[in-house]
Amino acid sequence: MTKAVDTTYLESLIGYNARRVALVAIGEFLDRMSVFGLRPVDFSVLSVINHNPGVTSRNLCRALNLLPPNLVGQIAKFEQVGWIARTRSSTDKRNLGLSLTEKGQALMRDAEAVAAELEAKVAEPLTAAERRTLVKLLQKIYRD
Repeated sequence: MTKAVDTTYLESLIGYNARRVALVAIGEFLDRMSVFGLRPVDFSVLSVINHNPGVTSRNLCRALNLLPPNLVGQIAKFEQVGWIARTRSSTDKRNLGLSLTEKGQALMRDAEAVAAELEAKVAEPLTAAERRTLVKLLQKIYRD
């Protein structure tokens, strides 16, 4: 008979529990998003652009806690494959805003639908109220 391993201390840690949930969700996310050619950071960047047409790179970096040099290559790649377009800001002509092209909008419609299905699967053990509470509590930790 194998003795049960005591993980009580680890299970009392927020980081440990968050990491365990992330492993479950991200593994499935990677598999499901591979059909779109998207990594988690790609999905996040495109989703923010999708829901904030005309967002600047600076604001995008701030929202997702990304370093500008790390975003430059992504933006170039997304532009090259036809998912985004840069447009002059209507309020400040010095700034370029980022928006999804029709091709990018179609991609994100499909990718966000798949992400919603995955979220429902991951959160299946929770009630809707528990899910909202969990999200709110996690955000309380990482938001400024």
